[in-house]
Amino acid sequence: MTEQTQGKGRPTPKRNQKARGPVAPPPTNRRAAAKQLRAKQAEQRRAVRDGSRAGDERMFLARDRGPVRSYVRDAVDSQRTLGPFLLPYMVIVILLGFVNNPQLYAAAFLSMLGVIVIVAIDFIRIGRVISRGVKERFPDQKRRPHVIYGIQRTTLIRRWRTPPAKVSVGADV
Repeated sequence: MTEQTQGKGRPTPKRNQKARGPVAPPPTNRRAAAKQLRAKQAEQRRAVRDGSRAGDERMFLARDRGPVRSYVRDAVDSQRTLGPFLLPYMVIVILLGFVNNPQLYAAAFLSMLGVIVIVAIDFIRIGRVISRGVKERFPDQKRRPHVIYGIQRTTLIRRWRTPPAKVSVGADV
């Protein structure tokens, strides 16, 4: 007569499952699942944002990763440009539009057009600096996407740039 041995009723846990600890039960309905997914995504975005602000290369967005993008950021951050002054100047012109003085608004608007032309010339200058640097240091890379990335970074106020600037203005890159 053979005896049948009774199992414990569940599989033996793997080592990595033991290290993870208890697993939360799955959500019971769609609303709870969506809420849990949003919370998880918000946590991931916060981790990426904090890591990016801290300068952790692993946490950068895909558009900011790599040695070429690092060079472009350093090249832009080492230059003194007029791009960051464009947004505040446009806000001032918009606010002057609420003043009931058409001559003042016309003068501010015309000067804004002049500032846009000067900033465009500055963008061309910084684009050439980036293009030349990428061509010298990374000859196998396409230059245009990196130039556009650098010009986009130029328009932001230095404090608002993400990832933050590593080099000071005037530094050699």
